[in-house]
Amino acid sequence: MTSWTLAFDPVLPWALIAGLAAIGLLLVAALAMARSRGVPLRALALALLVAALANPTIRNEEREPLTDIAVAVIDRSLSQESAGRAARTAEAEAALKEAVARLPNTELRTVEVKSGIGPEDDGTRAFEALNRALADIPPERFAGALMITDGQVHDAPPDASRAGIGGPLHGLVTGSKSERDRKVVLDEAPRFGMVGQDQTIAFRVEEVNGPGEPVSVTVTAGRGEPMLLEVTPGQAIQVQVPVEHGGQNIVEIGVPPLEGEISAQNNRVVTVIEGVRDRLRVLLVSGEPHPGERTWRNLLKADASVDLVHFTILRPPEKQDGTPTKELALIAFPTRELFIDKLDEFDLVIFDRYRRQTVLPAAYMSNIARYVEDGGAVLIASGPDLADEDGLYYTPLSDIIAAAPTGQVLEGPFKPELTPQGRKHPVTHELPGSEGETPSWGRWFRLVDTTAITGDTVMAGLEEKPLLVLARQGEGRVAQLLSDQGWLWARGFEGGGPQTELLRRIAHWLMKEPDLEEEALEGRQSGGNLVIERRTMADEAEPVTVTLPSGKTGKAELREISPGRFQASIPITEAGLHRLTDGKLDAVAAAGSADAREMSSLVATTEILAPAAAATGGSVQWLEDGMPQLVKVDAGRQMAGSGWMGLRSNDEHRVLAVSDTPLFATLLSLAVLLLGLGAMWYREGR
Repeated sequence: MTSWTLAFDPVLPWALIAGLAAIGLLLVAALAMARSRGVPLRALALALLVAALANPTIRNEEREPLTDIAVAVIDRSLSQESAGRAARTAEAEAALKEAVARLPNTELRTVEVKSGIGPEDDGTRAFEALNRALADIPPERFAGALMITDGQVHDAPPDASRAGIGGPLHGLVTGSKSERDRKVVLDEAPRFGMVGQDQTIAFRVEEVNGPGEPVSVTVTAGRGEPMLLEVTPGQAIQVQVPVEHGGQNIVEIGVPPLEGEISAQNNRVVTVIEGVRDRLRVLLVSGEPHPGERTWRNLLKADASVDLVHFTILRPPEKQDGTPTKELALIAFPTRELFIDKLDEFDLVIFDRYRRQTVLPAAYMSNIARYVEDGGAVLIASGPDLADEDGLYYTPLSDIIAAAPTGQVLEGPFKPELTPQGRKHPVTHELPGSEGETPSWGRWFRLVDTTAITGDTVMAGLEEKPLLVLARQGEGRVAQLLSDQGWLWARGFEGGGPQTELLRRIAHWLMKEPDLEEEALEGRQSGGNLVIERRTMADEAEPVTVTLPSGKTGKAELREISPGRFQASIPITEAGLHRLTDGKLDAVAAAGSADAREMSSLVATTEILAPAAAATGGSVQWLEDGMPQLVKVDAGRQMAGSGWMGLRSNDEHRVLAVSDTPLFATLLSLAVLLLGLGAMWYREGR
């Protein structure tokens, strides 16, 4: 394209030329007032002289037109997968590309926006995608933006006039004006709760284009019986749910689908309450003073979450040495209060080298066995006392004891070793010093010979006899440590060993610490992946079914990464709570934002984009009314109307070549100037 223009390249500064021209005009004016002859010729000569000083140039530019650039933002978020919107989006995108291709001198750039997985990019961030595209477009070439979306945009600018969009913004809404939806909205859900106490969850049911009649809501806590409620849409409801155990307590609230609604994905919500225990109460009964007694006391007293009640039996009632009772500086043992009245208030009872004595009669021992069956925990740390006829095995506690003594005590040096089960069990899994074939810790020298009846033998000693046995009895748990030599590790004998860590794990497993459960299913986010981990005592782990926030399901095959540990990693495609199950265990894992905004509102709307469109001169139109006509409009004119949308015509170009032809640099122009001056002198001479 060629363009001809008149340009000036003055010989002198413009101010000086203007000054000379002004002086010349004054002189011509003075001569005209004096009725002097030759005034027209003088004026002509002055004009020619000024023109010569201005040096006019004929400029010829070879121009290349630059296309106007429009941006199409295509919404591929999760909410666009409902009610056939994805197909409608694809049709609109194809129609838009065809329409732009028919427009003169117009280019279309397309960007897609998907649902993010992190709290920082959760939801549909269409304006963020638009701004990234605008960063590569010169403002003078921007023709306008078009968003194909359901209108559920989560980063619309609060002040549309300052959004920095230098052209019209149009919205094409893929949904329908008559869409119906019903959803559950969580108003309040505690993240933590004390085990054994109820927590309050507040929620409501919302409907769009629904009948507004009461609906049945199901509230399910864990694997318990569901709770049924009649709820009117819009009504705020509070419900009490129990925190039954430590770790994840999964609560699901669901509502039946509304007839004809666009999606049932938001008809249920899942929330997780992390169960935490209040201060743990431990009863420690030492049958006699011995070197390892203080180890138990120091371990439990060092834990700020433990309330410890410790009694050491220094003088049993049957001991008669003639000392008057009033001279004994001993505290009476409150046996009935501890072992009958308040036994159920303790989380753990420890018998440390305790023998059968009249201090605790058989009725009390029967109550302790009942306490374990009902969910309590007992740890029996034994020495030679267990092998004797007055050992605990020969009391009603035999019903819960996992390893029966043979009556023998084995003497000799040995290093405690992990059994194959012990390498899997969380209590002894990767216990410090257990690496390699031979443990690096010090030796012990005594072991009670027993036969394991039930439970898991996780550590073995001399002649591969059981050293540590962990068992579940009824609803409770029992642990047996079959040697009283653990204090050697605490004293650093032969380098010592992980006694404190081992005893801590045993105690917390007995008190049902979630991190030490041998059968567990967990999920966590690691970068852009969801890592699924299964702990089990079995040799294999079943595949895990993963339910995404949108309701889609998939299988994750687990592989063994260490004894008793199986793992899988899957890419995260949706933000929100992912439900995990292998048929036996259930778990919930949060990826990104647990309360994903993308699925919270699914009904298509024009209200979110309308302010930004109005501020830029654009419009928001429903695709169900037909694809609007796309036209080019000059800047400053109306950019939208009924059934049409406008893109701004900028008429920008690139100059390829320039040629200048000075008018007074030619012989002809010089001859004209001289002719004018000569005519003026000739007239003056006559």
